[in-house]
Amino acid sequence: MRIWVDADACPNVIKNILFRAAERVEIQCTLVANQMIAIPPSPWIDRHQVSQGFDEADNYIVDHVEVNDLVITADIPLASEVVDKNALAINPRGEIYTRENIKQRLAMRDFMEQMRSSGENIGGSDTFNNQDKAAFANSLDKLLIKMRQS
Repeated sequence: MRIWVDADACPNVIKNILFRAAERVEIQCTLVANQMIAIPPSPWIDRHQVSQGFDEADNYIVDHVEVNDLVITADIPLASEVVDKNALAINPRGEIYTRENIKQRLAMRDFMEQMRSSGENIGGSDTFNNQDKAAFANSLDKLLIKMRQS
């Protein structure tokens, strides 16, 4: 079992939660990014730097994720590929992606992208806040329990 983090856009507060969780439950946590990411010294935490380029980190994660691993990502297409590989996926706001909800999320993402490309101003996501942090921590705990029971 391993936690994979799509680390380029992952908020630092979420990385810190993951660092503490990896130490607490003694599970390997790998941050994947196309830039150097600071990590604390720990046998449970490592990083992998990929080449610059579109979806390089995503492709690395998909190539290495295994059944029942956990991936932290806000990238819905990556989450979809992870779920298709029978791994778990969660976004930094605590939403757990499942076979039941991922296709709907992909369709909504595609629709919003279509709206943006047509010049429609639809705004961005809300500012990351303490409620999001708490939701992530709660969802992470649930998934870690599930992973350990598998």
